[in-house]
Amino acid sequence: MAENTQQKDQASTHIELPEKYKGKYYQRFDGYSRILHLMVILSFLTLAVTGMVIKFADVAVFQFISSLLGGYEVTGFLHRVAAVLTFTYFVLHIHYLLRKRTKKKVSLKYMITGENSMVPRKQDLIELIGTFKWFLGMGPRPAYGRWTYWEKFDYFAVFWGVAVIGMTGLVLWFPEFFTSLGFPGWIINVSTIIHSDEALLATGFIFTVHFFNTHFRPDKFPMDMVIFTGSEKFEDFAEDRPRQYKILLEKGELDSRIVDAPPAWFIRTARIFGFTALTTGLLTVIMIIYSMLFVYK
Repeated sequence: MAENTQQKDQASTHIELPEKYKGKYYQRFDGYSRILHLMVILSFLTLAVTGMVIKFADVAVFQFISSLLGGYEVTGFLHRVAAVLTFTYFVLHIHYLLRKRTKKKVSLKYMITGENSMVPRKQDLIELIGTFKWFLGMGPRPAYGRWTYWEKFDYFAVFWGVAVIGMTGLVLWFPEFFTSLGFPGWIINVSTIIHSDEALLATGFIFTVHFFNTHFRPDKFPMDMVIFTGSEKFEDFAEDRPRQYKILLEKGELDSRIVDAPPAWFIRTARIFGFTALTTGLLTVIMIIYSMLFVYK
């Protein structure tokens, strides 16, 4: 009975917001995290576009894009610059986690198994099942916490990408160095296949599944601005992350998260940048689909 009551409580998304929070803004992301995400966007878009230009070099539409960028020499240079930016934000993020753990004196166990952990837990499986039931009209919307299961998937996809795509990219960038270490010559060919196909998979996933989960959901369409502004109205926060809201309310930590509303000019700038990134990604997917269906059929 107690378990059923808890599940019903978690599934409920109706929250009566205290008067002092109505119309106020809640800070979800600090400036450091937003800068890192900006680096992710810039580097991934550059890698995706320049990478697909190289992969589909014999397709007219990508040849046209290459000419716009200044030719394949420029394309290759931009691809490597974006790769360096990728390794940079990855290292900065690891440093951020270590600094956060030391500053807040968070145990390693809590970082892995705690409520705000990015590591998948049993609760994520429950919410995954609950989400499908919600989609089918068989249950209420799950009461999501700090991180949802799809955000955790996206998060670790970056680690996978840096490890697999990044390392094979380094092999292709410095083939003489790696063969001088004793690696056989066929490792270059294998790296080419892995790097190319995994990059295609990552590009397709980010520009379709990630875009839908983040921006194209009915409650967020046409764009979720919180990663750019760092804050959102308490009403939106409580509705979107009811479990986290209740936890912070019970701990008395909500007042410390109140921030000023983002300036209008900043919101306009973020929208322009965001829609530019979305459009670039969607056009890239369309060109990839065209190339694979009509050129490589």
